[in-house]
Amino acid sequence: MTRTATLDRRTNETAISGRIDLDGTGVSDVNTGLGFLDHMIATLTKHSGFDLELHAVGDTAVDDHHTVEDCAIVLGRGIAEALDDRTGIRRFGYAYAALDESLVRSVVDLSGRPWPEIHIDLTREQIGAVAAENIVHFFRTLALEGRMALHVDLIRGDNDHHRAEAAFKATALALRSAVEITGGETPSTKGTLT
Repeated sequence: MTRTATLDRRTNETAISGRIDLDGTGVSDVNTGLGFLDHMIATLTKHSGFDLELHAVGDTAVDDHHTVEDCAIVLGRGIAEALDDRTGIRRFGYAYAALDESLVRSVVDLSGRPWPEIHIDLTREQIGAVAAENIVHFFRTLALEGRMALHVDLIRGDNDHHRAEAAFKATALALRSAVEITGGETPSTKGTLT
């Protein structure tokens, strides 16, 4: 069973293409035009074990919002498509990740029912060329488009780069566990996760 998806989204604001493989080795080729976003998505890829190609051209002359949002849209949709009907997966995943003084917990349920709870308390206006509010928006959009409940909580930390990166690492590790193939039937008493 191959768990892959082609990523494609073209609007008047962005053009995004790529490919995701949930059963990869953490190799990424990411270019969004936003260095910090590239760093975070590559971190997510590395620690989730997904292979990802993601190339985006966006209206960054306006600001970073559309590019960040649309990258999360295609990534979330790619995960959902690659999971197909979600039969035989672990479904739940949770992880803690530390980066120096920062500690973040991420819990994911690949339930088919999207719900984002993202509480990472960023204080800077932006990190690199990415608005701090759009880092939170990335996680919310990923949860909605990936049809998952995603809870990301900062436990401690005071450096926003570290807070954000720990959030991406914890989410990557939680996803790695949740997508794991355990075999058997759909992990739900309902009999479906779609």
